[in-house]
Formats: sequence, structure tokens, C-alpha cells
Amino acid sequence: MGTPEFAVASLDILIQNNYDVVAVVTVPDKPAGRGQQIQQSAVKKYALEKGLKVLQPEKLKDESFINELIELKADLQIVVAFRMLPEVVWNMPPLGTYNLHGSLLPKYRGAAPINWAVINGETESGVTSFKLKHEIDTGSMLFQEKVPIGKTTTAGELHDALMHVGAELILKTVKVIESGNYELKPQDDSQSIHAPKLFKETCKIKWNNPVEKIYNLIRGLSPYPAAFTEFIDKNNQSLGIKIFSSDIEEANHSQTPGDVLSDGKTFLKVACSNGFIHIKELQMAGKKRMLVEEFLRGFKAEPGLKFL
Repeated sequence: MGTPEFAVASLDILIQNNYDVVAVVTVPDKPAGRGQQIQQSAVKKYALEKGLKVLQPEKLKDESFINELIELKADLQIVVAFRMLPEVVWNMPPLGTYNLHGSLLPKYRGAAPINWAVINGETESGVTSFKLKHEIDTGSMLFQEKVPIGKTTTAGELHDALMHVGAELILKTVKVIESGNYELKPQDDSQSIHAPKLFKETCKIKWNNPVEKIYNLIRGLSPYPAAFTEFIDKNNQSLGIKIFSSDIEEANHSQTPGDVLSDGKTFLKVACSNGFIHIKELQMAGKKRMLVEEFLRGFKAEPGLKFL
């Protein structure tokens, strides 16, 4: 059971190791993008290439879906980046339902563990396989694998690292369940950290914060959904700018947070409470993503420009 690219690696490793995947459960196809073309999930595309049975329930409690699951007689269910499952689903297989989570549980329980680990300046993350139960991301754990987070690591880079390490962990998990020789370890709830869903307000840069906090927010939201800021143009219109990468300059200064400084050619930096954020890669609303030097060839940073 899974949806995005992150889940494909785990499905692939099970197929490559000759496990009998009786079906794949993923989200229904839906329109996406400017043309609203009908899009299949990454998991569905892979499953169809491999000739696997695909189930796409609108509702996970639908009687027809539940009956299909029962008929499959699966021994074990593996969940990677899917939806919350009702008990009638996760409690069905005799060997249980196991989830791969992109953090070192109980840290970063929730919808966006990869982003929040980087946003919060963590130096390591990892993946956890655990047995599903009622409360989200709280089940007893089987295995964990640590992955370092460097000072410049983005959420996208951590995602890709965890995707591959996670696939190996899923294989290890399935093998040990198959052997019957394993022990589940309860989570220590006192160590829990929440990783809530990302909303637009989460992604807006607050320029009066310290430079390191802003820098971590930018890399923790890069490449998606991306940190953003706004400014008022000469026509008194509010325009948005997404920022994908930056550098830190710690400095005492007399600028107001949000003040923009530039030589018009090579740099664009924004004042924060204790220094400047040097923007390296950005995208203005309606334009393509570009390096700051390319951006400045078509954008004049007027004196007095301020990011809000």
C-alpha cells in the first residue's frame, strides 16, 4: 500500500527478491497540473509495468474493497507513504500490517517527518519499520536505520537517501517476519516529536528570525513545497518568490529584517535579525526556477526593496 515515488523503491525490492505481491493498493487516479490531465500514482505506474493487480479504493471502508482484500488472502501488508488505514484493513492479515516511516520513531510522528527534521536542524534522521495499531505512528517497532543530515542537506536529498535505505529496511523486515524469529520493541512516548502536515503559512519566511532558522526552513522545504516570501512591486501588486537554496552570512547590521541588498549582477541578500540570507536559487510566480545570477539579469532590485 503506497502512493508516491518514495514507496516504489520498497515495492521494487520485494519484487526483485521474488516475494509474492498479490496486489498493490494506491490512490485513485486524479487530474493534476495545468492541463488537469488524469495522473496515476508512481506506485500504480510501477505496478502496471510489473503486471501486478492494482486496487484504488475511494474509501478504505467500502464493503467491495474490504471483500477484495479478504479474497486476496494476504499473509502480510506493507504500507509505505499511504493513507491512514481503518482497523478492519490493518488488522486483517494474520502476520499484521507493517509501516515504513521516514524518521527515527518516536521522533517526528506525523505527515511530514523528513521536512521537519531538516527544518529543526537535526543532524540525523532515519527510517523505522513498525507494526500498525490505532494511534498514528505509535506501533511497536521492528527495525531502525540511521541516516546523517549534513549542514547543507535539503529535504529532497534526505527523501532520496531515506527512500533507498527504507527499501532495504522493508526487505529486512519482511525476511525476519517470514522467519518468525523477531521481537517488537514498544516506542517511548516521552520522546515523541510531532511532524504535522505542512501548510502555506508554515512555508512563509519570517525575516525577523535568526539566519540559521531561516536557512534550515529553506532547505527543509526544498524542493517542495518550497519556502517563499513576498514583495510589493512598482504597480502595488503583491508578488511571491519561492527560494530553493541559500547561504548564511552572520553579521551585525543596521538593516531592517526583510531589507533586500544586491549588486544587480551576482548576489541578492536579505536582512535577518543577526545577518543575511544570500539567495542562490529562486523562482518568481509565473516564471521558471533559476540561479540568482540569471534572475538578476531580468529583475532590477530597486533601492528600498523589502521582502515581507
